[in-house]
Amino acid sequence: MSPEAVSKVITVEIEKQGAVATVKLRGRLIAGVNEYVYSQVRPLMPEMKRVVLDLGEVTQMDSMGLGAMVRLYVSGKSAGSSVELMHIGKRIREVLGITHLLDVFTIIGERGVKL
Repeated sequence: MSPEAVSKVITVEIEKQGAVATVKLRGRLIAGVNEYVYSQVRPLMPEMKRVVLDLGEVTQMDSMGLGAMVRLYVSGKSAGSSVELMHIGKRIREVLGITHLLDVFTIIGERGVKL
């Protein structure tokens, strides 16, 4: 998928504060953009000890998007960083529950990231 096409499907906004990076995803985390998301987030590790994926504005996630999240989790573990989720919607919570990944990811408070 071309960079122009990717930008119409998902945007990635990264905010760094101390050893915490908050990654706000907006749009659809689906096949075709999963590699883009991974390539944007992976370089944050191991510099950032915590990488928080804010999924509040993710409107759709398929198996490839779920795979990208798992890949980031594994990469974080290997690099000594933790990958946490924030603002997961009902649909994403269901997908994580069905795949038994709710127990794997740390889900943090809905009111922001504490340092």
